[in-house]
Amino acid sequence: MNISEIWIYPVKSLGGIRLKEAEVEEKGLKYDRRWMIVDEDGIFLTQRAYSKMALIDVSIDTNALTLTSRSDQQSISIPFEPVSAEQISVKVWDDEVVALTVNDQADVWLSQQLDKNVRLVLMPEWSERKADPKYAKNDENVSFADGFPFLIISQASLDNLNSKLSESLEMKRFRPNFVVAGTAPHAEDEWKEIRIGNLEFEIVKPCARCVLTTIDPETGNKGPEPLKTLATYRRLNNKILFGQNVVARNSGAISENDTVAILQTQ
Repeated sequence: MNISEIWIYPVKSLGGIRLKEAEVEEKGLKYDRRWMIVDEDGIFLTQRAYSKMALIDVSIDTNALTLTSRSDQQSISIPFEPVSAEQISVKVWDDEVVALTVNDQADVWLSQQLDKNVRLVLMPEWSERKADPKYAKNDENVSFADGFPFLIISQASLDNLNSKLSESLEMKRFRPNFVVAGTAPHAEDEWKEIRIGNLEFEIVKPCARCVLTTIDPETGNKGPEPLKTLATYRRLNNKILFGQNVVARNSGAISENDTVAILQTQ
């Protein structure tokens, strides 16, 4: 088994970036979901309610992110170091988190793209947001991700789903951090502890999937799939499960093609 894909999503609910290598940190992969778009009340926005977010791509270079709208081909550069840097309280699900504003230009650009007054915020390194204590293993902090630092899915799980669909879906629909090749479908359900390269990880809970998976990342259009089909064979306790949430036991570099070893099963 090996890592076939590595993904980060620097701005929550905007486009993802596939990497050849990445740095594993406590909160998640470096740069993953460290930025977030919030409304005037500081409440986070996602594609669930604002599907236009799917049409904003993100790229990364040495000192900045670049956001590019596929709607009008307009771009803006987002510096890693915040310019306005106002401390504000923001809300992501039930968590209130201290974040920093980034700059006025980003706020104006995103507000125009989404037809709504919004602000872009950054989670600084010192800001804490605890993963769910029912599942966290070592009082881990998490970024602006929905609940946990990492999400892992096997390629075979997607292949199995696609065999049941009239039109195949890409893995980006499910927004994983790690894709594993060389397994049986949903083999990740059975893992408890794994090693990727030289780093160890613990699988903490299945990922319950929501309507975001029904939004085509290329067009922003919504449809019934994949939830309609997944519900026929991946429903448990009224939740549709696909992929596993993960925490890291240590930090360091991880690369595409790194070997994945099972240390302990459920």
